[in-house]
Amino acid sequence: MKQIINKPADINKIEFWAVTTMFVFSIFFLVSGSINQNWVPNKGLFRESLQQYSYFDNYFIPTLFRYAVFYGSYLLLTLLIIPPLSRKENIAKNIIYIHVIFYFISVSMGTTDTWIKGYLFDQYPDEDLYTKLFQDNIMYSFWLMIMFAFYTAIKYVAIYLLENSDLIQSEYRVITRDGIYAFILWMIGLFLLLIGNADEGAVIVIAICTLMGITIYCYSIYNLIPQVYKKGKTFKAYFWKLAGITVISVIPLSLFSLIFNHRNDPEIAIAVSLFNIAFQLLITGPLSWYLYKQRLTANYEIIGLKTALGHSNANLNFLRSQINPHFLFNILNSLYGTALQERSERTADGIQRLGDMMRFMLHENMQEKISLTREIEYLNNYIALQTLRTQTSPDITIQSEIEEHMGNLQIAPMLLIPFVENAFKHGISLKESSGIRISLLCKDKSLYFDVSNSIHAKNSNDPESEKNGIGLNNVQQRLRLLYPGKHELTIRENGKEFFIHLTIQLD
Repeated sequence: MKQIINKPADINKIEFWAVTTMFVFSIFFLVSGSINQNWVPNKGLFRESLQQYSYFDNYFIPTLFRYAVFYGSYLLLTLLIIPPLSRKENIAKNIIYIHVIFYFISVSMGTTDTWIKGYLFDQYPDEDLYTKLFQDNIMYSFWLMIMFAFYTAIKYVAIYLLENSDLIQSEYRVITRDGIYAFILWMIGLFLLLIGNADEGAVIVIAICTLMGITIYCYSIYNLIPQVYKKGKTFKAYFWKLAGITVISVIPLSLFSLIFNHRNDPEIAIAVSLFNIAFQLLITGPLSWYLYKQRLTANYEIIGLKTALGHSNANLNFLRSQINPHFLFNILNSLYGTALQERSERTADGIQRLGDMMRFMLHENMQEKISLTREIEYLNNYIALQTLRTQTSPDITIQSEIEEHMGNLQIAPMLLIPFVENAFKHGISLKESSGIRISLLCKDKSLYFDVSNSIHAKNSNDPESEKNGIGLNNVQQRLRLLYPGKHELTIRENGKEFFIHLTIQLD
């Protein structure tokens, strides 16, 4: 739909082919009637007035001429006159063109009526009949121009609503996209009723009650039904609220029906009230409830799919960031150097810790929640291995204060390590003084985690110097997915230090 809106030429093509199709079918039926002549219009009236009747002269040719006038006038107005007028271009000239078309239609209709209604010549003097026919057709042409103006207004309003539906919804949340579509259909339906010369009372009843139904639907979807759902109530509670709104609306709707009814007929007002009550309670109410439930179910499914997809992507990205060949290479180099120094205790401890970490990554990392104690073990193993790698450098200071006894608290696996890994990745320099501080404690099921590290210029020979921190971005995504509204992450950075503070409400 928006592709059509963005190309007004396509709308003109649709209108052109639609009206051309109608014109061709009209000619086809006209020609079919001339061949079969099962139905011969006005032939009986000509016979009653003792006048000669010719199907071609008194119906076919005048009607064909009328169809051609309607077709040509519509194309001129729609394709050549209204578009520049809507853009406020050549206003005076286009208004003159509209008047010319109006008078041309009036004269054409009046002239063709002298042939189609020739049986009236024995009832009126010639001059009086011409006056009557032309006056009637001026009024009819005026009505046609009003209907065309109504159609043009519907078209441009519909285009505006569809083109700006997102903006309208953001400004007025009570107006739903379904409500916009329904309002467009309401305008089209009202136009068809008017162009079809439907009964005035029926037009008023249908127009007012369906517009009221659209209003109630938007209000129900936006406010009424969500309130009922929030309180855990059923359709019955919603139905009674809707009944109250419908009863209250009886008086203003009755007044509207009297205003738009030129005869001020109270029967139409009563019909509007009764039809409105039945329509809203039996159709609008149940339909709104059903559509809201369907939309709610669809939203839950979409949220579930997005969450599952987010978990999958987050876990995959996290595995990619953690299975880091550069990190493993450094650790193995450290173990190799330790072995050369023939300090077997340190070598064995390093290998054991590395094995525990790999085992954790292969098994427990696949679970949704693990014991906080196991997460801390992995964290301590990582810090110990990094300390083993850097302990020969006196200018590197690593401080770790991690509370050990956490009870039965559960946490998502590998949620804390990205912050520590980031600190060692960017906070360690073998040429400058470096420092890392890590603190973790729990209180009343709330975990408080702080990590800070010094900042150094990146080494151009570092294979990770161009990486953009997949770990930190990923862990922020995981926190939003796993602990919505239950975590607080603060990240600060100055010229010398990078600091994070994380608070999580655990189960």
